[in-house]
Amino acid sequence: MALKPGERKTQILQTLAGMLEQPQGEKITTAALAAKVGVSEAALYRHFASKAQMFEALIEFVEESVFTLVNQIAQSERDGRAQASQTIDMLLGFAEKNPGMVRVLIGDALVNEDGRLQARINQLTDRIEASLKQSLQLVPPPGSLPAGEAANALVAFVIGRWHLYAKSGFRRKPTSDWTQQAAFLRLSA
Repeated sequence: MALKPGERKTQILQTLAGMLEQPQGEKITTAALAAKVGVSEAALYRHFASKAQMFEALIEFVEESVFTLVNQIAQSERDGRAQASQTIDMLLGFAEKNPGMVRVLIGDALVNEDGRLQARINQLTDRIEASLKQSLQLVPPPGSLPAGEAANALVAFVIGRWHLYAKSGFRRKPTSDWTQQAAFLRLSA
């Protein structure tokens, strides 16, 4: 059965994301990806000019998903502390539901790939930090830190949880104990 236009591209990206979910975190080759999809390497290159383009498409998916939700949180919640807490909750939950994307977010999957991919992840992290800073500017930040420093600490927390999740072979859920940790971070009552 022939696939509709765009379906093969989606299939390639879904397969790539699935391969990234493997706990051993081996380097993914286009030959292995093509074999999993059931096409030739040449067929992959009809949809993507390079493996870097495939990773860029995954990063675009993450950006679109995460920042759509960040904007929804900012519009529906007026309390800055609640915004920050819900944003972190969403980031941890997104990671838990998309383990392959965690390897992209922490850069594991990008080792030995085009350097511009890591630069995009760095920009994504900077945007998350800016969103948290904006939320924390609405209320006194946790502890005595200025909003920017508090946002930086919260991003470090999230990245740390993502790393623990990936390094545990996706067994140590990033959302586990988040309720207690939010209270510790003074993001909830």
